Amino acid sequence: MTASETGKKKRAPRNRTIDLNEQDLSKFRSRLMTVPEIRDAVSITDKTICGDLFQVLEKLPERSFDLIFADPPYNLTKEFGVESFRQTSLEDYEKWLDSWLSKIRKSLKETASVYICGDWRSASAIQRVGMRYFTLRSRITWEREKGRGARKNWKNAAEDIWFFTVSDEYVFNLEDVKTKRKVIAPYTENGEPKDWQENTDGKFRMTHPSNVWTDITVPFWSMPENTDHPTQKPEKLLAKIILASTNEKDLIFDPFAGSGTTAVVARKLGRRFTAVEVDEHYCLLAEKRLAMAEEDGSIQGFSDGVFYERNTAPTRAK
Repeated sequence: MTASETGKKKRAPRNRTIDLNEQDLSKFRSRLMTVPEIRDAVSITDKTICGDLFQVLEKLPERSFDLIFADPPYNLTKEFGVESFRQTSLEDYEKWLDSWLSKIRKSLKETASVYICGDWRSASAIQRVGMRYFTLRSRITWEREKGRGARKNWKNAAEDIWFFTVSDEYVFNLEDVKTKRKVIAPYTENGEPKDWQENTDGKFRMTHPSNVWTDITVPFWSMPENTDHPTQKPEKLLAKIILASTNEKDLIFDPFAGSGTTAVVARKLGRRFTAVEVDEHYCLLAEKRLAMAEEDGSIQGFSDGVFYERNTAPTRAK
């Protein structure tokens, strides 16, 4: 029985959090894939697999995926629906990371990229395990501006994503992930704009993406992508990674799918996906979001091929 079947939260009138009703339960259960149904790369393409990750890994086809985005439980005690994770020693957390990452390696193409999420507690473990199997390229730090802070510590307002590649041949689409930034001091040369443009949005320049992201908004109750998943990643964050490290029709693997953000953004951007999640409730939420993505392909903070700074938006024609 899912969380939706045991009792619903009462939402405020303007709350846009995605939930499941009785009709959704039967409709979207039929779309889920189980472990015994896995046969080859075709069978798992554009599928949400509801089942244990380690059972799935034993059946994945070799050299099939162009990108892995992994958002595993951080080394914290936390509940994830039917699953829970207990904080452990850094050494044991490292062993746990290795237990699934080592098995994923065979399913990656030689040109594939790997992104692994974590926080400051898990930093050294992720870096050490990742470097056993891949080449480390960078560590992205993104501002997670949410929460009330701490009384006797600095507020934890950032998370990290480690970027690895299988080989020295990999995809990185620079032009697809530049950020549109307002120009504060518009310098000119011979009376002409130097490295900036002006239109109805004002004065701006397209800047190269750095590994510090301050333009990400964590999903909250009034955003149409929001769910009740406790660690849901923003669609804009996944859009940057997917556009940078894949091409259209590439196949993306998410071993800890949660409410399906990776799969949803893959669909919106013309990529394919395989998502694995053990909790049926979150699998059903993912399938509902995928159905919604077929009707609305927009991504907040990303429009007409441009990433905008947080709390800004393109001017709409009247």
